[in-house]
Amino acid sequence: MDPKIDRRLQQVKQIVVVLSGKGGVGKSSVAAQLALCLSYQPTDHQSERAHVGILDLDLTGPSIPRMLGLDGAPVHQSTDGWVPVYTDASKCLAVMSVGFLLKSKGDSVVWRGPKKQGMIRQFLGDVRWGSLDYLVIDTPPGTSDEHISMMEAIAPYNPIAVLVTTPQAVALNDNLRSLDFTRKVQLPVIGLIENMSGYVCPHCDECTNVWGKGGGESLAEREHLPFLGRIPIDPELVRVLDDAKAQHGDIAQHTDSISSNKGTSLSYQTILQYRSSRTFPLFQQITAKILEKISEMHTNSTTEANKLCDTL
Repeated sequence: MDPKIDRRLQQVKQIVVVLSGKGGVGKSSVAAQLALCLSYQPTDHQSERAHVGILDLDLTGPSIPRMLGLDGAPVHQSTDGWVPVYTDASKCLAVMSVGFLLKSKGDSVVWRGPKKQGMIRQFLGDVRWGSLDYLVIDTPPGTSDEHISMMEAIAPYNPIAVLVTTPQAVALNDNLRSLDFTRKVQLPVIGLIENMSGYVCPHCDECTNVWGKGGGESLAEREHLPFLGRIPIDPELVRVLDDAKAQHGDIAQHTDSISSNKGTSLSYQTILQYRSSRTFPLFQQITAKILEKISEMHTNSTTEANKLCDTL
């Protein structure tokens, strides 16, 4: 166990890994939405929002900074490690990605396995996450060096996983490989989300099932996984998450607004637009199901621990 990683992750109540067996299914948008929804959950104190971190481990294709309106934001070093980038002055949502470390957003990351492993351990051990209620980890598609390195580091901290698929048969088949991976590394999967489940017309609200419907639910039923819900293609959400920088300009020119002015922070404006989208209420329901599964898991764990104590 790495003492640097242990010092950081001991302060994280729950790690949630977002997985998909295939690229292009909207996994990163799901991870971003989950982190946003979790950051608006009340804590045990009720008067406070939950503190959430989102770690972008898609080292060769980082997209979380752009989706959250943070493209071009700088990462600072402190005496206690890297300071994550926050979406607004409340500091309820902390973000870290290799995208913040590239000189240009067009730069490619051409690294072999050992260097990827080193960066992942740095993100987990050197970032000053602080005390978090949830750490959401956005992973690359498939099962690769990044997944193995991640699990070697986080396995002692009881992570859970959420699978993301589209209704297409090829995406469903690829997710079987992801499921096999989770079982081999003993990573509990608390549910499956069917993303891009139809296209909602912005004019008449009619939903057209472009790639079919129900494939994700069938897969979940077949593999005995909870089905968390469907997310249709929402053109409004695409504009919010895909074009955050284009809508608000380059955040690097407005660095002061991130730390000092919540009302004019470009990321904060992006989040406000997301919360007014049609997708937000749907994802709130999915988040509620995820939280329910987490609560059940913790309750069952406590019950088993109590039974063990009674037998000793």
